[in-house]
Amino acid sequence: MSTRRELLKSITIAAVAGGARQLRANPLGLPIGCQTYPVRKMIAKDFPGTVKVLIGAGFQNIELCSPWGYADSGFAPVGKYSGAELKKLLSDLGVRCFSSHFGMDELRKNMPARLDWAKDAGLTQMFVPSLDGPKNPTMDDVKRVSDEFNKMGEQTRKAGIQLGLHNEGFEVGKVDGQRTYDVLMKLLDPKLIKFQFQVSTIADGFDAAEYFTKYPGRFISMHVQGWSATDHKIVAVGEGTLDWKKIFSAAKTGGIQNYFVEMDLPLMQTSVPYLRQLQV
Repeated sequence: MSTRRELLKSITIAAVAGGARQLRANPLGLPIGCQTYPVRKMIAKDFPGTVKVLIGAGFQNIELCSPWGYADSGFAPVGKYSGAELKKLLSDLGVRCFSSHFGMDELRKNMPARLDWAKDAGLTQMFVPSLDGPKNPTMDDVKRVSDEFNKMGEQTRKAGIQLGLHNEGFEVGKVDGQRTYDVLMKLLDPKLIKFQFQVSTIADGFDAAEYFTKYPGRFISMHVQGWSATDHKIVAVGEGTLDWKKIFSAAKTGGIQNYFVEMDLPLMQTSVPYLRQLQV
C-alpha cells in the first residue's frame, strides 16, 4: 500500500510540475500578457467578466488604458473603482496589472491624480501611446515635447513609477530627414524614460529586433502582433512572416521585462499556445 501511495504521490507531483511548466510562459520565461484595448467594447459592458475571458485564454498579466483618458473608448467603467479596489479585484480574479496607457493630454492636466491612482492600483509602468507632436514637426517641436516628457518622467520617478513611450503616430514620422523615433531616443533621458515597442510598426519599416539591438537597455516592454508581409495585415503570433525567435532574442538586449499581445480577441487567443511553446 505504501508503495502505491508513494507512486500516486509521485505522479501527482509530476502532474503539478508539468502544469506549472505549461503556465510559465515562454519565451524568456515571462508570463504572457495582453493589452486590453482590443476588448474595450467588452469592458464597457462587463469589466470583471472581460478579465475572466482573458484569464481563460491564458493571459496572466493585463495592461489597461486609463479610465479617464480612454473613457470614450470603453474604459469608463474601470474608473468606478478606486486604485486599491481595482488592485484587489484583479488580484481576487487571479491576474496581475502593473502597466497602463495614459493620454499625453491627461498627464499634462492631471498628473498628480493619475499618479495617486496608479500607485494605489499597484502600477509600476505608465506609458503614453504618443507624444502627440504635430504631423510635420520641426526639430524645435520634437525638442519641446521631449523636454516636457522628461519633466513628466521626473515626477513619475519620484512616485516610484516608470514612465515610458510607445511608438505610434507622431513617433513613426520624420523630422529633418531622420526618423522622429530615433531623434527621441537621443533627446529622452534614459534614466527617466523607457520605451514600449509596437511590433506592428513593421508596416512602417520599424523592425523590433533592429531597434532592440540598436538601443540596448532602452526598452522594457512591447506590444506583440503577428504580421504577414505577403498579405500586409496583422495575424496571430506564430503565423505570418515575423521571426519571433530573432525578435525575442533581441528583446533580451533591448531590456524587455514584459510584453502584451494586442490584437482582436480571436487572434490573441490563438497566439497563446504558440507563445507558450516558443523557446529562445
